[in-house]
Amino acid sequence: MTKEQYAKLRKEMMAAVEGFMNESKLDDANAKMKEVEALDNQFEEIKLANANLAALKDKTIATDLSNKSEPINGGILLAQTYEPSTELTEDKVYENAWAKQMMGQVIEGKELEVFDAVNKKFDNAYTHTTANTGVLIPENVVAGIWSRAEEMYPLFADAKKFNVRGTLKMLKHTSIDEGDADWYVEATPVVDEKNTFGEMILDGHELAKAVTVSWKLKAMAITDFIPYIINELGERVGVALGTAAARGNGTTQPEGVETALLAESLKPQVVTYDPSKAVSPVELGYSTITSAISKVHSSYIPGSKFYVNNASIYGEGGLVNVLDGNGRPYFTEDALGTYAGRMFGFPVVSDAGVTPGNMIFGNAAKGLVFNTNEPFSVVTEDHAKARTTDYVAYAVVDGGVLDTKAFALIQDLKTP
Repeated sequence: MTKEQYAKLRKEMMAAVEGFMNESKLDDANAKMKEVEALDNQFEEIKLANANLAALKDKTIATDLSNKSEPINGGILLAQTYEPSTELTEDKVYENAWAKQMMGQVIEGKELEVFDAVNKKFDNAYTHTTANTGVLIPENVVAGIWSRAEEMYPLFADAKKFNVRGTLKMLKHTSIDEGDADWYVEATPVVDEKNTFGEMILDGHELAKAVTVSWKLKAMAITDFIPYIINELGERVGVALGTAAARGNGTTQPEGVETALLAESLKPQVVTYDPSKAVSPVELGYSTITSAISKVHSSYIPGSKFYVNNASIYGEGGLVNVLDGNGRPYFTEDALGTYAGRMFGFPVVSDAGVTPGNMIFGNAAKGLVFNTNEPFSVVTEDHAKARTTDYVAYAVVDGGVLDTKAFALIQDLKTP
């Protein structure tokens, strides 16, 4: 398979994916995306095989320095060891080259060739609005950044995620106006179904986060530098993504669950409580929580969780203090330690993105969608006097609530 054949076939398959999306055929879209992934993997194997063939043609024998030593100034001997090189995939070659570029080291040979090829393709695919076009962050590093963000914000972690470049359009089924399932007597014709559909358009919002590293730290080994960048960028990006998943405004940020539910007419998915008027001795009561559970459509109940700010779990008047008539808590510790605990059998997870005092209940895997419209790149800027380097990560990401019936919001009226 040539590069041109691969590009043409992939373009056709992605067009099919978008077609399924527009028709709200998510199962077909997911199946087609798996075919795209299989195609990508096949092409990567072909590229790797070609790279290995080229390496064999140019292969040179390295001098074995294992357990060798050489004299230095007055007979002092320094032992040197040689680690045999292992065959590297193109992704690993790019990752090493990227790390060297970030650290100000020289890139040459095969690394330079791969580095230039990847970023040339990236630059042709997107036009940045920044003065300095960034270089594409390796997939393994990006995966680490996303993983770090998801560790801290379970609501974002549970959301369905896509990587459709550009604008992603998805149909939202809003209501059945006529013809819902009903009982009929013999000879009575069945009413035709009439549906109302909306459209969710995820066209992206700019997400940028900066990490400042001293030149002393920048001199660390590549094996230490990459985990350091993953951790630093992951924490910063995590705050932005995690907060947006819960309460993003939907205009300059992705739309959060709280924002979507509060924006609905009459707020059918919202349960409010006023701690100053609560009939329970604590701020939350049994009826408040069960009312929220009842608002989530039955099809979304399996897989639903409580997403709660840590203070609203363990603080005064929090979930741990909601008691039954005999003074026993409804909140129970999770035996496996996977979650903060359980409430009426549902997992309770701590999520700092949720507004303190508010609580989200629902199925994020089916009701919340995020799309990366443009993959992560990074721009560096040196500051000679301060002897520091700024690493600014940049991406275009969007998200929104696909179905509000998948969620309910318990809103504290004291919360601004």
